Amino acid sequence: MKWNLRLTAANRGIWKASELQRSLAEHGMVISAGKMSGLWSGQPVSLKLEDLDVICVVLGCAIGDLLIPEPEKVKRPDQEASVQEATTGSAVTPAVVPKRRDGRSLPPM
Repeated sequence: MKWNLRLTAANRGIWKASELQRSLAEHGMVISAGKMSGLWSGQPVSLKLEDLDVICVVLGCAIGDLLIPEPEKVKRPDQEASVQEATTGSAVTPAVVPKRRDGRSLPPM
């Protein structure tokens, strides 16, 4: 997912993080300057759904304006097999080597 807060805010005429922070506080979402900086400048690691609601209300936007899907970044199992087939010419399943709980290999059978 791509975090699109800054562009969404700019489209609503909000150009500074502090301006958005004040508007969020007016709607009950009081956050520190550090957290606001992270929301404004980066991609948040986690965000409460309630906070997303407040951000959407303040910006008058939908969740799809803030979070943009990037499905091309998702690794799919069928893609991995086709890449392996393309490089080796066949689909090869890696061998599973059982190990003891202490990490040492089992003796050959």
